[in-house]
Amino acid sequence: MKASTQLLTTAVFAAAVFAAPARHHKSIAKRAANSSLPVPALNTLAQAAGLKYFGSATDNPELPNAEYYQYLFDYAPQLFGQTTPGNSQKWDATEPERNVFNYTGGDAIIQPALNHSMITRCHNLNWYNQNPEWLTSGTWDNATLISILQNHIANVVGHWKGQCYAWDVVNEALNDNGTYRSDLWYDTIGPAFIPIAFQAAAAADPNAKLYYNDYNIEYPGAKSTAAQQLVSSLQAQGIKVDGVGLQSHFIGGETPSLDSQVANMQAFTALGVEVAVTELDVRVSTPATDAEVAQQATDYATTAQACVDVEGCVGVTVWDFDDQYSWVPSTFAGYGAADLFYANFTAKPAVASIAQVFEAAAANATKHTRR
Repeated sequence: MKASTQLLTTAVFAAAVFAAPARHHKSIAKRAANSSLPVPALNTLAQAAGLKYFGSATDNPELPNAEYYQYLFDYAPQLFGQTTPGNSQKWDATEPERNVFNYTGGDAIIQPALNHSMITRCHNLNWYNQNPEWLTSGTWDNATLISILQNHIANVVGHWKGQCYAWDVVNEALNDNGTYRSDLWYDTIGPAFIPIAFQAAAAADPNAKLYYNDYNIEYPGAKSTAAQQLVSSLQAQGIKVDGVGLQSHFIGGETPSLDSQVANMQAFTALGVEVAVTELDVRVSTPATDAEVAQQATDYATTAQACVDVEGCVGVTVWDFDDQYSWVPSTFAGYGAADLFYANFTAKPAVASIAQVFEAAAANATKHTRR
């Protein structure tokens, strides 16, 4: 990014923070400024805007990097107030052999998060991907696979009972056309695997928020409608479901409009559940141009604004914050630079654009904190 762009975004943010007229707004700005952070205190500002948190996912290979650890944990809860283990709570990590459980990777993230007063979103209990070979290569009848699913959830959720604000109970069970995905779970158990998973999670930790989490449900369409129907079906059966996770893996310049995202979130919250942006990133073609980085900042701000505008949206989680640890380049050829920080931990314009959204909302003081 050009030096002139960095100076401009820094100046704009400083003006937004320190020149605001509202008394409440000034106190929030003062707390953010006194946090000794090299960047805006995004979680402090998000909470001032009425959200419960602004956070980042992480993964175990990142943690030995001292500068990364500092940004994620040592600057918590001012910069990030929430984290999600990206991989270490998935089935292949937690139950690599049948009924043999390993919580080391997850504990290495959950414990420092709690020690730094962070909220944890735990991820995930049922998915078509990243399952161990013993599970995917087995020949299971309906009753046996149900028992395996229930046992897994009872053990994993039980281990972290009381430590997770929320669990992504079922992840990506729908196709883009709104039909159920054909996988081990659906093909063996049928759609009943979803209520079974939610029931098991509720039994293991009654106080955790239980979420359905998916991509391409961030805007109105067949898949979002199907997810709403899934929530309604669980509710009709008397099964606890507390929220819907909108993954929000976007492409720069193709992010759904603010109105679209707000209307979609409201369609879910009208059902009586909360929503959260759970895996936000905005990928661009690489090497990224100044124009693409500027558009990325706009796109990040749009989603932050949507969450602020919807009373039932509790928070925003980015899917890691530093480009050197992004999943995008290995998954989408020709794309990358999707995160809030460059690989050298320099903030991109998106950091300032998100901060400005939260500052403006705090100045308006129209929302109650979503505790």
